[in-house]
Amino acid sequence: MLPATLDEAVAALEATPAAVPVAGGTDLMTEVNSGLLRPAALVGLGRISEIRGWEYQDGHALLGAGLTHARMGRPDFAALIPALAAAARAAGPPQIRNAGTLGGNIVTASPTGDALPVLAALEATLLIAGPGGARREIPVSHLLTGLEMLGPGELVGYVRVPLLHAPQTFLKATGRTGPGRALASVAVVLDPARRGVRCAVGAVAPMPLRPLEAEQWVASLIDWDGQRALAPEVLTAFGDYVAMACIPDPPVPEDGGEPPVLPPAALHVRRTVATLARRGLGRALA
Repeated sequence: MLPATLDEAVAALEATPAAVPVAGGTDLMTEVNSGLLRPAALVGLGRISEIRGWEYQDGHALLGAGLTHARMGRPDFAALIPALAAAARAAGPPQIRNAGTLGGNIVTASPTGDALPVLAALEATLLIAGPGGARREIPVSHLLTGLEMLGPGELVGYVRVPLLHAPQTFLKATGRTGPGRALASVAVVLDPARRGVRCAVGAVAPMPLRPLEAEQWVASLIDWDGQRALAPEVLTAFGDYVAMACIPDPPVPEDGGEPPVLPPAALHVRRTVATLARRGLGRALA
């Protein structure tokens, strides 16, 4: 099935509940090829032109769920939402960036999805299209954490992102040279209007993590009316604060025995998160 509009796609999914929507197919086809998924039918979203662009709307950018990573990585989009553009450029080799979409990244909700920590830090919301022309809006964090799920026949149509007109960064560490799946990723967004710092850490948990106490602590140290720069030791402390919040030490046994220690792999990831958070905030404040 190849619908031409969002409502036609919703109607197709409603008519065939076992059907699976597909846009770029970068994750779906991996599951199909490995034998993990055998969809009864596919509803292709590639011909729905209304969800392949973006527009300005009341201080926000309304992004179509069909935007590809390649399109989001271009300079004009980078001027709009720099961190999301950086995440799109880091999403993988050209064939993945050309096919993979923003909506697919969200709905698949892979822990290593590069756009997810950026959307979490930006506090983006999703516009969901449902049967009968219904539309509803939910925070992206609700879908990623399972607080709200897509209902029968529902599709993510658009992503609403606030335009903060302030520095924002995305950094990612992989286990090998070049584009690849993230070992850890960090998005840092400044919000001068609210004198806040937002940070989200990806790939270390099933969903992006927001170290809220670390955000509030470092925001209280920034001279928002001045140069905004922070001393190196403060940036280092922020990185450690974020890393400990996301990858804490194991709890001490109640019987008073020897406290457990993190395995070397977890310690490596924690050090990586600390480095990414320190560098991300430093670049945002530069």
